[in-house]
Amino acid sequence: MASRSTIARDYEYYKKVFAGRRLPFAYLDLDLLEQNIQQIISRAGDKKIRIASKSIRSVAVLKRILAADACFQGIMCFTAREAVYLAAQGLQDLLIGYPTWHAQDIADVARATTDGAQITLMIDSVEHIQQIEQVASQHNVCLPVCLDLDMALSLPGLHFGVWRSPLRTAEQLRPVLNSIVAAPHVVLAGIMGYEAQVAGLGDHYPKSAAKNRLVRYLKQRSIREVALRRAGALKLIESYQLPPLRFVNGGGTGSLHTTRAEAGVTEITVGSGFYAPALFDNYRDFRYQPAAGFAIEIVRQAHPTIYTCLGGGYIASGATAKDKQPQPYLPGGARLEPLEGAGEVQTPIHYTGPLNLKPGDPIFLRHSKAGELCERFSTLLLVTNGTIVDEISTYRGDGQCFL
Repeated sequence: MASRSTIARDYEYYKKVFAGRRLPFAYLDLDLLEQNIQQIISRAGDKKIRIASKSIRSVAVLKRILAADACFQGIMCFTAREAVYLAAQGLQDLLIGYPTWHAQDIADVARATTDGAQITLMIDSVEHIQQIEQVASQHNVCLPVCLDLDMALSLPGLHFGVWRSPLRTAEQLRPVLNSIVAAPHVVLAGIMGYEAQVAGLGDHYPKSAAKNRLVRYLKQRSIREVALRRAGALKLIESYQLPPLRFVNGGGTGSLHTTRAEAGVTEITVGSGFYAPALFDNYRDFRYQPAAGFAIEIVRQAHPTIYTCLGGGYIASGATAKDKQPQPYLPGGARLEPLEGAGEVQTPIHYTGPLNLKPGDPIFLRHSKAGELCERFSTLLLVTNGTIVDEISTYRGDGQCFL
């Protein structure tokens, strides 16, 4: 009998698994998820892995990954309200990956901290510290914070990276560190630097050889710059003789193999690698298994080679481009119509392959990004060894919408 990992995940396999299911639906192949988990563990080396919740968006899946291996420690959340919610679900070591400003959100974190939650706020300015100090003092609690460093590569006429923190140099860091020292209700727990231009940018796009070479060159320059900048920040923080940092966070799915080489880094954030969305097919140095996907139903045939499906327009965030559309996955050879794309109500699929498709049949697609799929579906069907074994809720299914 074939093992779970060697069974072909072709159209007929998934069509049989989901026979009779009402469409559309989203699913998670647990056998492929397990392969991705093991690859992430191997690629992380001796570093801990913090799971990016925005790429998962299901409490049940977060808990499954955390239970898989001791290297998975902690969650990177995307809002304060999400962190408070996850703390109420029994999850610990919650780092909010982006700054929180509203006093009520900080107050919620303060109350959760008083009740035993371990939530760390993100900061990158004196104003952030002052706002947190004001709220924390009202609740008589000391709140841990993480210092966010800018990791973009600045070149003449080019900002290679994302616009996040304004903190790049020692001169920019000192006022923030001084503010932390002066705030009795704030403690520095860690630092983070997200090298998005390395971790989140593909360098192996089809028919883009020149661009791919340029991106790889810029990535190599960034890797050196990132390591120097992070080491410099750590040296400066040590000079303040603050309590030891609890963590030094870096990287992402696309930079596991480079971020792990930095001695000062204690943990790497990983999210997309678990589901392996379509955007992550465009990397040269690694390939994860397409564990998550969704299916839409053929409802009519507009042309001998055009199969029109209901729904499907689940477009990813970020700069608008073709690669932000969901990608037809199965049957092999299916593709979107370029003049229509994936539609709000209907999606025409072009297919000229050997299968005899008809109304009622599914077309399987993969979302461009990972967790955004879960904002469209209330549940994920869990599949293993050719069988649906469970149906679990997403954030949406739990009645939660954090952004």
